[in-house]
Amino acid sequence: MLLGCIGDDFTGSSDLANTLARQGMQVTQYAGIPDQPAEASVEAGVVALKSRTIPAEEAIQQSLAALDWLKAQGCSQFLFKYCSTFDSTPLGNIGPVAAALADALDAGKVLVCPAFPATGRTLYQGHLFVQDRLLSESGMEDHPLTPMSDPDIRRWLSRQTSMDVGLIAHADVRMGVDGVRAALDREDSAGCRLVVADAIRDEDLLTLGEAIADLPLLTGGSGIALGLPENFRRKGLISRCERGWRGISGPAVVLSGSCSRATRSQVARHISQGAPALQIAVEDILNGQKTVDSVCAWVMAQDGLPLVYSTAEPAEVRATQERFGRAASAEAAEGLMAGVARRLVDQGYRRVVAAGGETSGAVVEALDVTALEIGPEIAPGAPALRTGEVALALKSGNFGDADFFAKAVDLMERPG
Repeated sequence: MLLGCIGDDFTGSSDLANTLARQGMQVTQYAGIPDQPAEASVEAGVVALKSRTIPAEEAIQQSLAALDWLKAQGCSQFLFKYCSTFDSTPLGNIGPVAAALADALDAGKVLVCPAFPATGRTLYQGHLFVQDRLLSESGMEDHPLTPMSDPDIRRWLSRQTSMDVGLIAHADVRMGVDGVRAALDREDSAGCRLVVADAIRDEDLLTLGEAIADLPLLTGGSGIALGLPENFRRKGLISRCERGWRGISGPAVVLSGSCSRATRSQVARHISQGAPALQIAVEDILNGQKTVDSVCAWVMAQDGLPLVYSTAEPAEVRATQERFGRAASAEAAEGLMAGVARRLVDQGYRRVVAAGGETSGAVVEALDVTALEIGPEIAPGAPALRTGEVALALKSGNFGDADFFAKAVDLMERPG
């Protein structure tokens, strides 16, 4: 294994695995830390954790354990992958985990770049944009678990770690690989161990990727991985084997827990087309009106593509959290989705779309997935995945067009 990756959730990890596979690497995504060595053919291993919103110390412990496993596979470079909207609270977990990994690898000049222009996430002067809006005006300020109220990644990161944070401005990136390396040296001399890098085009990510070819650790969204495979290819380390994909037919279901703008639009499109949809309220779960049994019975009685969703408007989410508590609300919704996914797969459902990072993580854990084959791309950042005879689409809340659900189940069925 050449490149070892640690993802802080399952959707982001599949996004990263998709990026690396499209660039020609042989990739396997692992659900949690494996208990055995990787297959010899794996060139990039992505260990997907569910560590984004757990206590920071637990996230650090899990990430360091993943690092130990990846080091044992022979990796020469490591990537800590988080969301391109830098999902975190003022206390973490991105900063604490990045700092712990840097210490464990004795790494300086650690790049920080959540940008992914292909999905509308760009960084300029250290500020993160979503399309034409600052992060704090993009809808992420209403995220139920990690509300992002500050688009300045340097300032946000400085609240999470005692490490000094520097900047590679876009003017440096425009000067090419030598310009980036000079900027890294400059920030390193100034005592900045974590260095935020601007990127407004995919070409910028390729430049950054080449510039850090010999550094042990980098962090960012999946976009930062665009330039990494070529570094290994130049050294003759990457095979030229084509990845295959065998489509899976059978009943399909969509489980949506994300409350992002994109997912709300996808749910609205599904309903507007007359497709079956069942809304789940936290109150109904807690008082027993909605159970795994009742939801599965509804799904199996439907024609077409059934959608089960707890997706709601921000004001409704806030009201629910104020009434029942943030943790209890999330636990109730995720627990129900996990139970429904497990029961339906046991009943023969073979295609499952999960919308939202926490929902996706709950579904993967419920299905006891250990490793995932990376399939064709449904939308930028969201590939089809396969585990045994089940196909999955694990969609970050912010990704995908309005008709993503229908596209996903259709593509899962097609041969490669």
